[in-house]
Amino acid sequence: MNRAPETLEGWYALHDIRQVDWAAWQALTPQQRDAAVDELVRYLERAVGVEDAEDGSSAVYSLLGHKGHLMLLHLRPTLKALNRLELELDRTRWAQVSRRTSSFVSVIELSTYGSRGKAAADPLADPTLRRRLHFQIPPASHICFYPMNRRRGEEENWYRLPMEERSRLMREHGETGRRYGDRVTQMVTGAIGFDDWEWGVTLFSDDPLNFKKLIYEMRFDEVSARYAEFGSFYVGIRLEPREVPGYLGL
Repeated sequence: MNRAPETLEGWYALHDIRQVDWAAWQALTPQQRDAAVDELVRYLERAVGVEDAEDGSSAVYSLLGHKGHLMLLHLRPTLKALNRLELELDRTRWAQVSRRTSSFVSVIELSTYGSRGKAAADPLADPTLRRRLHFQIPPASHICFYPMNRRRGEEENWYRLPMEERSRLMREHGETGRRYGDRVTQMVTGAIGFDDWEWGVTLFSDDPLNFKKLIYEMRFDEVSARYAEFGSFYVGIRLEPREVPGYLGL
């Protein structure tokens, strides 16, 4: 019987994509617009300051393209904490003039594929593992997020490969990523049982061209060329909460 790799799980993650309804925005009075903007900024400042939980990390990004105007990235110790954050935003005046176009619910995941060993008995006792499981969003100016699956087709089926073969392929894949370690920070989250895709990949860099170069090079890795399927890509620019209204022209 084939077996799954051991995994370590950290904080839960919510990628929350929002888009302004400009017709609804234009229908507001100046006073209503000011109130909506103030409420949005206060919400973002509380989230980024992690005032809602004992621990976590949050950031806000302005997205490029048609898929949304803002992406809010929240990391928290529990799903309940994430749920409170999204519901709090839904109750604001700003939510009345915007809509959610997409979202992704997952949990930070580390597998043992590339380690040739078992998961640590107490991963949080290891400072390196703790930093990866309790991930702090870096201050990089750009973000790239995309969901992905492993193929389960008739000809190419990741889940029927022996553990040894999967481990070999993932080690090779990891070597490609490590070559960009000084330019790109990566966060991998698992979503099996949580969302429609199996994993989410979030990349952070000060130069967005690093996203293109890294992902293009990884496409030639056997594990991607034969066994990967990708969803929509989201690229954004990091903003401080008080920059959001001016950036969107609110």
